[in-house]
Formats: sequence, structure tokens, C-alpha cells
Amino acid sequence: MKAVVMAGGAGSRLRPLTVNRPKPMVPIVEKPVIAHILGLLKKHGITDVVVTLQYMAEAIQDFFGDGSSLGMNIQYSVEETPLGTAGSVKQAQNLLDDTFIVISGDAITDFDLTAIIDYHRTRGAKATLTLYRVANPLEYGVVITDEQGHIRQFLEKPSWGEVISDQVNTGVYVLEPDVLDYFEPGVQFDFSKELFPMLLEKGDPMFGYVAEGYWCDVGNLSEYMRATADVLSKKASLPDPGQHIGGGVYVGEGVDIAPDAQLYGPIYLGNGVKIKQGVIIHGPTVIRDYSVVDRFTYIERSIVWRNCYIGEGVEMRGAVIGKQCSLKRKAVLFEGAVVGDASIVGEGAIINTNVKIWPGKEIEAAATVNNSIIWGAQGRHVLFGRYGVTGLVNVDLTPEFAARLGAAFGASLPKGSSVVTNRDVHRSPRMLKRGIISGLPSAGVNVLDLGEMPIPVARFVTQKSGSAGGVHVRLSPYDARVVDIKFFDRNGQDLTKTTERSIENVFFREDFRRVYLDEIGSISYAAKVVEDYTEAFLKAIKADTIRSANPYLAVDFANSPTALVLAPILTQLNCRVVALNESVDETKMSISTEEFHQSIAQLGKICAVLETALGVRLDVGGERVFVVDCGGGEVDGARLTAALARLSFICEGGGAVAVPVTMPGVFEQMADMYGGKIIRTKANLQAVMAAANHPDVIMAADGNGSFIWPRFQPVVDGMMTVAKVLEYLTSQGITIRDALQGVPAYHMAQGEVSCPWEAKGTVMRLLNQQYRDRLGEQIDGVKIQLAEGAWVLVLPDADRPVFYIYAQAHSAEEARNLLDRYQRIVEGLQG
Repeated sequence: MKAVVMAGGAGSRLRPLTVNRPKPMVPIVEKPVIAHILGLLKKHGITDVVVTLQYMAEAIQDFFGDGSSLGMNIQYSVEETPLGTAGSVKQAQNLLDDTFIVISGDAITDFDLTAIIDYHRTRGAKATLTLYRVANPLEYGVVITDEQGHIRQFLEKPSWGEVISDQVNTGVYVLEPDVLDYFEPGVQFDFSKELFPMLLEKGDPMFGYVAEGYWCDVGNLSEYMRATADVLSKKASLPDPGQHIGGGVYVGEGVDIAPDAQLYGPIYLGNGVKIKQGVIIHGPTVIRDYSVVDRFTYIERSIVWRNCYIGEGVEMRGAVIGKQCSLKRKAVLFEGAVVGDASIVGEGAIINTNVKIWPGKEIEAAATVNNSIIWGAQGRHVLFGRYGVTGLVNVDLTPEFAARLGAAFGASLPKGSSVVTNRDVHRSPRMLKRGIISGLPSAGVNVLDLGEMPIPVARFVTQKSGSAGGVHVRLSPYDARVVDIKFFDRNGQDLTKTTERSIENVFFREDFRRVYLDEIGSISYAAKVVEDYTEAFLKAIKADTIRSANPYLAVDFANSPTALVLAPILTQLNCRVVALNESVDETKMSISTEEFHQSIAQLGKICAVLETALGVRLDVGGERVFVVDCGGGEVDGARLTAALARLSFICEGGGAVAVPVTMPGVFEQMADMYGGKIIRTKANLQAVMAAANHPDVIMAADGNGSFIWPRFQPVVDGMMTVAKVLEYLTSQGITIRDALQGVPAYHMAQGEVSCPWEAKGTVMRLLNQQYRDRLGEQIDGVKIQLAEGAWVLVLPDADRPVFYIYAQAHSAEEARNLLDRYQRIVEGLQG
């Protein structure tokens, strides 16, 4: 049997280690990762190998030649341009005339290839995919099989809410040669995204073999460190890397270790390594060929490539050093630091956590390096979270970081396009916004700066000005030490996950687009922003209905710029307004939970005493609303959403309302009553915004005070929410309390369960298996339908190691009992 080893990867997420070599040539302990794969193939009697190459192909060809030194026959197929996983194998089709195995050249595994091949043959399969159960399946292709092993579904890089199995595609396949006839040569084609779904659709026999053993996709620096540690610790069943001299220490030839050196395995010391007096090394650590570790150096959990000098008194913890580097006396390298080939770290220099040094650089003596060199960004794996790009001011988010982030966003957009920038009134967002503004023009993108405006106004201008996107920088409402940088697309909506990943790729690859002098973007300031927003705002509501009613309400503006926009609008609508916290105050952009609840209580007291029809507090960004009724009671977000959905159906004569799967079933009940429709979305605001693009949607909401009114703009807008509430109440001649009482009764309970990250995938798989006969529509998480309208939703959090549990039943007690029961079930499934 022949094997195809796919080795075309550039390894951009492993930079700077892959600047001078392709990803398969990155060493794991004593040899390149692809050499481990070739050794595995030979162990299972497979010596005829075709290696597919693309990036830096000559590095692999020169190293292995024709394979005779390994006792193998190696042929090469080199792509001129990337052809995808299946396309690259198709190019080598003339070399494949019988059943063959495909395996990645940049992963570490000890799978029993013989057993996989036997499984394929006994099943009479057209294709057999090797599957592996992982704790976190988000970065992989999830594969669903039935009890007989038939593949039934593919899911590429799912969100936690979409995870229905922890079985992932390892990229190890056994294939019949005629599967390559299903597509044309010379075109980009992928196994998991295109060819295998095609086989599934055709009904060809395709099986999944769930493998035991070890497998690690060496995709990024943390996985590289993990794979190295696992091989040293014998978690992978691979040959010993060298002679074992005791204590988990393996050595090559000619190793010289001082008598008083202290070595705590697992450790690998390559050929000719010298360990001097007083050195202390804690494993898992690798020191490769001909490197010297000088006196009294301390090394812990680190990797040092060949021909390096580690000077006297150096301290290294969790660092990676490329080949031919020199670390001078008393240099210090902290967790996650990476030094590229042929670099010099000066005496006493400090390389801080996650800093990456590109090849050929020199760090001055006594320098403290907090950012990567040359173009380096902070050593994050992910930029975007629930609130955009978030971090501590001047720690995680510095002006330099902001400039690089602006350049990365600009590089993802066409040259000559425009981006709207905006911020709140605090000095920290002001500083960081200026950094972002400096980065955007460098990529050939123009900047339209709004200064400091509510977020809905920034979203509005982004859409109406024809800009390609927008950026808003704010102090986190939840923590005054933290800043959130929110990005918009051309419609003013939050970016999709795909777009966020494309920006992250540019950022982490540090592959910024630097335009020539005459292409540098311009920076201008928008005119008539509030006037244009107000004009469109008033056209989108029944202003005369509100004016004629002369409504009386209390509004807490949260000391934010929202007051500068909404207060004049309410005046034009002939509203009698009791204004609270109307003056703009930068010190109030973030307040404690206690202060927030005090403000709601104060608003309630005012509404009760003055008998206003409505009381509203807006968040500092002008997006969310918090409502109290005419009696001063705070209105639950879900109940407010239900009341406004009902009024929308009545006042708009039907239409569609979009809400997340976490909302109660009363929405469908009201839609049936009033000739409307409910669209369910995933439980995140970006998904709710995306649903607002549907032409029938008249309102969308997340149930937490964020409302979207698509006939004005398909984004969250708290100011428009205030106006629509007034419009609906005045047109119906009712109070907010009346509107709430019009919602049919429902009973829900909500809670959460802690769950380690590594157990999340297992819990999702087991829930899907155990409740397969009672599963409802699987939009987000696992929804289990129970008797007569009762249900439970188990929803994994994307950012925290927890599951949220939502339960609906016919009484409050029954809902709480359901919640308690399924909390215990989720705890039990964690093992």
C-alpha cells in the first residue's frame, strides 16, 4: 500500500518558528514532525510514499531525498499554487492505482494504521476517516457517525452551541483511488468541506474509525509545546529519542553533563550538548544538538533548538529558542516567549510573556521587551470575545497594540475604502482610538471620525455613509480597568465569526498591508452627525402620535453622550421628561453593580412618586434599555421583550419577531394569536442582528434589553427603543404595566453549571446521544422537548467553562425542579 503525506503547510500560526522552514520540518524532540510520521508508516510496513508539497518545498526534498536513507521510496508532488487537501492529492493521482492512506505531515500520532486499513477493507468502504475524541472540538471538523460506524454528518469548526459530538477528523484517511475521479484536476478542492460531503450525498460507503492512542495537530505554539511534552512524557507510543540515562533523561551521542548539574526529567539532550556547572533543568525540556548551556542557568519546560548558546545565569520558563541563537548572561525569558533563528538576546535583557522575536534580531543588553519584534503583536491566540477585542488598559491594550489592530482591520478591507471611528468620553478609549486611527491609513483605508457618539449613531453613520466598516472604543461598563473595541461591518452590524477570524489571521501573521505614499488613507471628521441621525429617526416612527399624547416619562441618561442625542429628540416629540444623570461625565462610563442597582431603584422611586407612564435607563453606549413601570417596579428583560413583541404584532399588523432560543415559548403563542411569526436565533447578539436582515422582521431582541428595529436600522438602538415604546403605548392608549399584563403567563427557570473546558465536548456528545428521541430544533445548544410544551435548553458558554440551563414548564415550581434535575445531569456527564 502507498501513503500520501500532506506536507504543504506554511504554519503561519507557528511563526516565527516557521519563517525559515515549512511547518512539517519543525522539530518535535529529536527530529522533524514529518519524520515521526514517516517512521510510523514504516513501522506499519508502508514504505512507498508520495509527499505533497507547496510552501518551501525544497526544504523537505533536500532533507529526505528519495527516502533511501530511511529504507523508503519517496516521491514528491509539488503544487505551484495551493490546491487544497484533496486537490493536492489529485495532482498525484497518476501515482495512486490502489487503496492508499492519506496522513498529515504536521501532526504527531501513534495510531494503529494497520487496524485502520483492516477496518476499511472489512467494511468495503470507499473512504474511511480516522476520528479521535478531543476535549475541545471547536477548532476541528466534527464528524457524526451511527452505531455501525457510517458517517452521517460533518460540521466544520462549530461553535459550542453547535457541538453535537467530540469526534473530530484527524486528517488520516484510507481511500479508494476512484474517489479522486469525482472532481477535476488543477482546482482547489478540500477533503472535509467538499469531497466527503459529496460522497455522503451520493450514498457511497464512508465510515469513521474512532482511533485509540495519541494524536496532536501541531497547529500553534501552545500545541507545539504540548506535543513536545507529550512525546517526552511517553504519552505517545514512539521510539525513545535517545539513550535513557535514568530519571527520564534521554541523550544523544557525545553529551557532556557537569557532575553538579541537576536534571529533572523528562528531558532530551541532543548530540554534542554541553551542560555546565550548576545548571538546573526541569522537564519537559528539549536541548537539541550542539547547544551549550552555561553555568548556573535555570531552564524549565522549554525547547532549545540546535547550535544555541544559553549564557551564564540565564533563566527560561516555558520558552522556545530557534536554532543558532545566543542568549547572553542573565537574560530572562518568561512563559510563551519565542526567539526566532539566529537572534541575539543581550545581557540582562528580559523577554516578557508571549513575546515573539522574529529571526535575525538583536535585543539590547538590559532591555525589557514587552511587544514582539519587529512587527509583533501580543501573544494572544484569539483576539475577539463576546464584547469585541477586550483587555486591560495599557497592559493588554496599548497604543502600539491598537495601531497594529487598526492596520489588521484595514488590511482586511479594500484599499481606498472608509472606516467610521468612534469612542465614549473616557480618556482610555480616546488614547486607544487614536492608535487605531494611526493604523488604518497605513493600510490604505480612509478614516471618518465621529469623536464621541452613542454606539447606535456610529452604526447608523457606518451604514449611511457607505463605509466598509466601523470601530467603537469604550470603557467596559463592567470594569473600569478594561476597554472594549467593537467592530462593525458595512451595515453597522457586529462582525461575523468568519470576518473576525480573517482579521485575527492578519494580526497574528503580522502580515500587514503597507501602502505606498500616495495611497495612504485620509483622516476626516464627520459633519451633521446628530442632525442626520435625528432626521432619519423621526421619519422611522409615528412622531405625531407621540406628540399628540404629550407623554410623561423619566429617563436616566447614565451621564453619557446619549443625552446629547436623545434629549433633543424627546423634546421634538413633545415629551415631558424627568431627566436624570443628563450631564456627560467620563468617570461614570463604568460603574459598579451596586451603583447600577441603586440607579434603577432611584428611577423606580421617581416614577412611583411622579406617576410617570414610563421610566427608562439607557446604558452608557445608548444600546440597552432598562425599564421600570409606572409603579416603580423593574421590568424583567424577557418579559419586556414579550410585551414589545405583542405590541409589535398588534401595531404593525403582523410581521416577524426574532428572538434567541433561550426565550420562552410564549412568543410563538402570541404570534399565533396576532398573525405574526417568530424567528429563533442563536443566543448571541450577532446572530440576532443577522436575523434582523430578514425582510419580514419588525423587531429583534436578545431578551436582555437590547432591541433592534430593522425599519430604522438593523442594529441595536436603545434610543429608538424608547421611541417605539412611546409610539406603541400612545397609539394603544395604555401604560407599560398594561402592556406587561397583556403577555400570557409563562414559567421559566435559569441556572448554570460549572464544567471544565476539556469535558464540554463530551457532555454535548452524551446529551445528543441520550436524548436523541426528544431533541427539538437544534439552533444553539441542546434543546430537549418534554411533555406538553415543557423543555430544557443546555447551552455551553463560548467564553467561560460553564453550561447555562434554561427550563420552561407549566408552573414556577416545575420549572425549578426541571432546572435542578438537568443541572445534576450535566454535572454527572462530566465523568
